[in-house]
Amino acid sequence: MKGYYFITDSGLSRAGNLSDVLQAEACGVRIVQYRNKTADTLAMYEEAVRLREICRKALFLVNDRIDIALAAQADGVHLGQSDMPYRAARRLLGPEKVIGITVHNLAEALKAEEAGADYLGVSPIFATSTKSDAGKPAGITLIEEIRARVDIPLIAIGGINLANAPQVVEAGADGLCAISAVVAGDDVSTEIRKFQSLFRDL
Repeated sequence: MKGYYFITDSGLSRAGNLSDVLQAEACGVRIVQYRNKTADTLAMYEEAVRLREICRKALFLVNDRIDIALAAQADGVHLGQSDMPYRAARRLLGPEKVIGITVHNLAEALKAEEAGADYLGVSPIFATSTKSDAGKPAGITLIEEIRARVDIPLIAIGGINLANAPQVVEAGADGLCAISAVVAGDDVSTEIRKFQSLFRDL
């Protein structure tokens, strides 16, 4: 799970989710998370199916919606602290699907790893405007603290850009997501490659 972790955001995207994911796949992104908080179930299902078809090499995950993940034959889901508990999600998804969990502190990280999460989304590292309920920024010290106690992959999320991304990697993140820094730009591929280059020697 090393490298750039792609999360869709149709509200920020200039080209749209389909175009963005096509470019992410072409750049060698290993994980694509489909997040859509505004679409109705039918629209979300239809878009998820199309995105699933694009993701030939990348793992395709759906944010929150286990029903959409199952219907679109996604590779797994990403769950927040207020979403379905890990064990219930695992019963529905089966043993092979990927389940990632967002954590905001060490206690949540230890609990998620013990439950069986495949990876953790550590959030928010810096102040972010792309998720209204993200909470108070934790800074890179949270990555360092969790990295010292947790063995599964850590994906840093929240307010990350090219200026602060190197310190996120140095703190021990296996991957990172920078939504607005990528999808709001003129060239998604170019911006993704800039972030990917931070992991080149790891």
